[in-house]
Amino acid sequence: MSPIYYLLRSRADGRYLAARLRSPDPAVPSIGPQTGFLLVFSADYDALSYLSAHAPDLSDQFAVEAITPSNLKPLLSRWNFQGLGMVQDPRLPDIEFFNRTPEG
Repeated sequence: MSPIYYLLRSRADGRYLAARLRSPDPAVPSIGPQTGFLLVFSADYDALSYLSAHAPDLSDQFAVEAITPSNLKPLLSRWNFQGLGMVQDPRLPDIEFFNRTPEG
């Protein structure tokens, strides 16, 4: 039996919640063409806790979506994510980042 992971997806436009690199120049919103790191949670309540802690006014605008590990790689490719961020502690937040291996 494989684990289930949880993602946060916008109810408005269907985009997933991701962490993006900040540019040293505040006038530039992000670095590079990648769309960032997909945030992945080990439990649905962790995803909800993350929203409650860091964006309580936006929590009703997101839905929690379950995904299997076998579906993560195709999702990362389809949305062109740089990698994933496994959220270890949603309140801090403590996130471990992993770069996606380029397909070849």
